[in-house]
Amino acid sequence: MDRNDLRELATKLEQQRDELRLQAALGKAEAREEWDELEEKWDRLKGKLKAAGEEADDVSDDVKAAASMLMEELKKGYEKIRDRL
Repeated sequence: MDRNDLRELATKLEQQRDELRLQAALGKAEAREEWDELEEKWDRLKGKLKAAGEEADDVSDDVKAAASMLMEELKKGYEKIRDRL
């Protein structure tokens, strides 16, 4: 391998490095956006659970369904972020 081959290889490696750095930064930003959305859902869930606790002993089916859907969305979102990390 001569000097030109080494330069060519180094140039290709640098390009790959730059592309990966960009992808990693975009991935971080995307994960952060997903996290922020999950935090909003978490806050809504806490509100629904608090309201359910303040209501009668029998929680309405609507509240149960809404809370269950939010919990499933949160679970999937957390798993997705965990898998990326």
